[in-house]
Amino acid sequence: MRRFTAALVGRRTRRRWIHLILGGALAMPYVLVGSIMAGPLLGETMMLGSFSSQLLSFAFGLPLAAITALFPLTRPMSVAAVRALCEVPDDSLADGPPRSRAARGRTMAWFTLHLGFGGVMSGMTLGLVPFASFQIVLPVFVGLGDSWLGLPENLREPWVLALAPVTGTLSLVALAGCAAGAGALLAGWAPLLLGPTPADRLADAERRAADLAVRNRLARELHDSVGHALSAVTLQASAARKVLDRDPEFVREALAAIEDTTRRTVGELDAVLGVLREGGERGSTAPAPTLGGDLDGLLRRTRAGGLRVDASVDLGALGPEGAGALPPMVSREGYRIVQEALSNALKHAGPDTAVTLRVGLDGSGLEIVAENPLPDAARTEPAPARTGGGHGLRGIADRARLLGGTAAAGPADGAPGARVWRLHVRLPFTGHA
Repeated sequence: MRRFTAALVGRRTRRRWIHLILGGALAMPYVLVGSIMAGPLLGETMMLGSFSSQLLSFAFGLPLAAITALFPLTRPMSVAAVRALCEVPDDSLADGPPRSRAARGRTMAWFTLHLGFGGVMSGMTLGLVPFASFQIVLPVFVGLGDSWLGLPENLREPWVLALAPVTGTLSLVALAGCAAGAGALLAGWAPLLLGPTPADRLADAERRAADLAVRNRLARELHDSVGHALSAVTLQASAARKVLDRDPEFVREALAAIEDTTRRTVGELDAVLGVLREGGERGSTAPAPTLGGDLDGLLRRTRAGGLRVDASVDLGALGPEGAGALPPMVSREGYRIVQEALSNALKHAGPDTAVTLRVGLDGSGLEIVAENPLPDAARTEPAPARTGGGHGLRGIADRARLLGGTAAAGPADGAPGARVWRLHVRLPFTGHA
């Protein structure tokens, strides 16, 4: 009995009933327009005068409603109403306007059904509720001897007074049952008519891929800028501590390099985190570092940490501006790749390692080669990625691939009898001006 009562007047049924009443309210303007055409056909002058006129007006109004369902906002509004009132799973409904002819057709069908069922249920609600309520309280008024209602004599018959509350109650139960059934039908049809089409699923997949690409880009920026800075600062501070008493000049240089590194990293961190804030891309003004303007400072700060860097930059073929003439994207990504290569050498080879860095041109592209001796000459495989880190080489490969370039890293033959770790990256200029 409790389940039956919940099915008729429970929370879900009541909310779906409201959804139907909303459909009836939306149907009223179309029915009124339809009555303008139905009246002359039936020879009636009063708008919605007879039951036949009401039915014909309803029949004329629904096609008009179907046509207006072609407006792009119809589906988002319908989906919002279904989610709020019909208790349909969110993932079974599509977001945004329809993108294909099939989706627009389904939206038209849904809107027509919603207004049709809603119009019928609204009419039944407006008609049956007062009538049934009158039947239920009829014996009370008659028993009190009130004659102001002007009831005919046949309604004062004892058997009529006895059956009136029963028929009134049954009418309300029947109305609730119709509302529950109509609401359940619409809720069942909603995923079919308002659910995502293949075009919607493709658009959602593309949107998720774009979001993932943004997150990966931010992760690379944080890893390369902050990770390099922390490694450099740690080694600079360690080197300064070891010679604190005997080489004050080196300590001053190391502290100055730490100050410069942290200042620049705070600016880069603010720029990256600005993308995560609302309007962050507009609000962030910190420029991204490039090979043209920031490579010398990167090399200076790295050397202050104890890493010996033999750098060779040959970009004379680009003209007097040299690295400043590089395409902006190539210059920015090239800087990050050099930064990560030096950071890897600091972390894995040690501060006393000598690194050879070559930045030059290879045909119509930028070539970056970084080499450092392997700590163990017999080692032939790269170190496994560490938990929570060790993604520098993967980030370099991602940066190169996004620009249509290539990246290779691994043990290689260096000087006679020596093994080195070599990173070779090529970034083409084409399409990145």
